[in-house]
Amino acid sequence: MSQLSIAYIFHHHQLLVDEHYQLPQVEVLATDLTFHAGDQVIARDLMEHEPIPAHLQLVPIRQLISLWSVDEFQRASRAVQLLEWRRNHKFCSHCGHETHVHATEYAMVCPACGYHQYPRVQPCIITIITKGQDEVLLAKNANNKSNMYGLIAGFVEVGETLEEAVQRETLEEVGLKLKNIRYMSSQPWPFPSNLMIAFQAEYESGEIQLQEEEISDAQFFKFDQLPEIPFQGSIAHSMIMQIIQPATNT
Repeated sequence: MSQLSIAYIFHHHQLLVDEHYQLPQVEVLATDLTFHAGDQVIARDLMEHEPIPAHLQLVPIRQLISLWSVDEFQRASRAVQLLEWRRNHKFCSHCGHETHVHATEYAMVCPACGYHQYPRVQPCIITIITKGQDEVLLAKNANNKSNMYGLIAGFVEVGETLEEAVQRETLEEVGLKLKNIRYMSSQPWPFPSNLMIAFQAEYESGEIQLQEEEISDAQFFKFDQLPEIPFQGSIAHSMIMQIIQPATNT
């Protein structure tokens, strides 16, 4: 019998797990994407015509953020991003020829012109903005139908530093200027292939003016009077807790 491998099997952004949210073990196929670390671990896409095994279920990967450890979620994040990269680079972006998977690297190689297409990460900034000793700016996304308030975030543009991206996104979305911008942490975010880079900043000046196509509401909230915030496991939740807990525990 062939040795079984732990498998990240995705259908879009849903992952196949058992009733205890554990990964299945399967026989390796030639088309599987192999992780080059430790135990044999593979990733694959569940095809539209393939049935879901009776003892397994598809669970949105977002749901697993709050159920798994950080390491477990980051491995799943790596798997889904690599699958999406491979799926989106079946043809060479230079000459249009069909590509092949490199034997030892994460690369899609064009046999016609030799161009290598590697996985790319899109850097995004996310910023927690404080005012005084006990207020934090929270904003509601215009496309979010829930009552959840989050943090100012956005993509880094070509030619700008991360700190410039923090200033620009904040000015664009809520009309405020910041000071004392400093790095906090980062988190891989597979929606679809981002690296969220977290910053803390302080309010400097300005009145809140909403970019209405992006933000439906934004306010400074007292630390002990917060609205619904992002779920545990997300970098936004971690950032908010890091800021408010030292203050509320004093």
